Amino acid sequence: MYNHSEWIKETNPQILKENYTLILEKSGFNIIDNIEHYFNPFGYTSLFLLSESHLAIHTFPEEQKTYVELSSCVEKPFIKYKELLNKKHI
Repeated sequence: MYNHSEWIKETNPQILKENYTLILEKSGFNIIDNIEHYFNPFGYTSLFLLSESHLAIHTFPEEQKTYVELSSCVEKPFIKYKELLNKKHI
């Protein structure tokens, strides 16, 4: 199992979804579904179900940060994902 997690500063749900969808697709992951939840009064959680595992996004706008975690059972797209993150840090 391959795992990568990090805290980032972006908290805008639209930007997060667009950027991570693109990174997952360019990495070679197969997105099966995406589930989102908007918390009241603020906060956002998104789960990308991948055929190779999953990616979770949890925003903490009150702290101006977001936690992102990818778990993968396939090495090649996982390595590509990390390379793309290094090139375009969100």
